[in-house]
Amino acid sequence: MIEIINMTAAHVAQIAEIEKLCFSDPWSENSVASELNNPLSLWLVALDGATVAGYVGSQSVLDGADMMNIAVHPDYRRRGIAWELVTGLADALAEKGVKSLALEVRQSNAPAIALYEQLGFQQVGLRPNYYRNPKENALIMRKEL
Repeated sequence: MIEIINMTAAHVAQIAEIEKLCFSDPWSENSVASELNNPLSLWLVALDGATVAGYVGSQSVLDGADMMNIAVHPDYRRRGIAWELVTGLADALAEKGVKSLALEVRQSNAPAIALYEQLGFQQVGLRPNYYRNPKENALIMRKEL
């Protein structure tokens, strides 16, 4: 059974490994660990026992938050974990008084875009050449909480 909890230092190494598996420009273990000391950050992990199956991270400023990272380990995909992570994040942020959640997503990432649309996010803009390796535009999506 998957449990969604706040990230702790014990999860950082596994998150950094998932970053390497999922992204062409992954965050380092030190970058992930630094989020633990950032008062603006909220990161959640999806745990299967002691195994990190996925994670989501955000930073909040005033009443808005940006989803910084989300990934699900390839062995755990197609099980609704991303849905649970985003929903859990939105709920936790709303409890803290955050009113909206924004994110960037690769323009070619149709499965992620479909998930975000199902969760109530709408496209509100475009960032040309936002991503590198390969270079690609990002859709800016936002959801009111």
